[in-house]
Amino acid sequence: MSLGPAGASLNPDEAENFEDMEKQFAVKAVQHMATYWSILEKVRGSSLRLTKIDDEILEHLKKDFPDFDPAETIDEDKMKSKEGKEKWRNFINQYEKKIDDYNFGTMLRANPKFEYGEKETIFAMRMQFYAIEIARNRAGLNDWIYEQQRSKESTKS
Repeated sequence: MSLGPAGASLNPDEAENFEDMEKQFAVKAVQHMATYWSILEKVRGSSLRLTKIDDEILEHLKKDFPDFDPAETIDEDKMKSKEGKEKWRNFINQYEKKIDDYNFGTMLRANPKFEYGEKETIFAMRMQFYAIEIARNRAGLNDWIYEQQRSKESTKS
């Protein structure tokens, strides 16, 4: 599903069917979202590693976004403003050779206190997801998902 090299212009007459591409993207994004949630139900986020370089990503996030608070709701307008896009683009592009699918689109919870839902989910790049979720996990902000699942399982027994 490649659109060609970065920066190449896209000829719509020669491109694959965009509707099929959108469906494929949606399926991948939902699979990624469901897989991550399932992992958080089985493992405390605070003990989870998302990549081999979580420490590096977290330090980079803190350096480039010193005011970022993983417990707060993400301001999507600020993130996707011209200035926000530029700042994130510079952050993301540093992982081109380090993280597979670093620039794939994925779904991200706007706030760590809520499950994925229509109003609680935003579209983000994979590196934004990694950086934000690593920060949330290190802060123990996703541990409630594991605890909630354990509670559900113990009431079934």
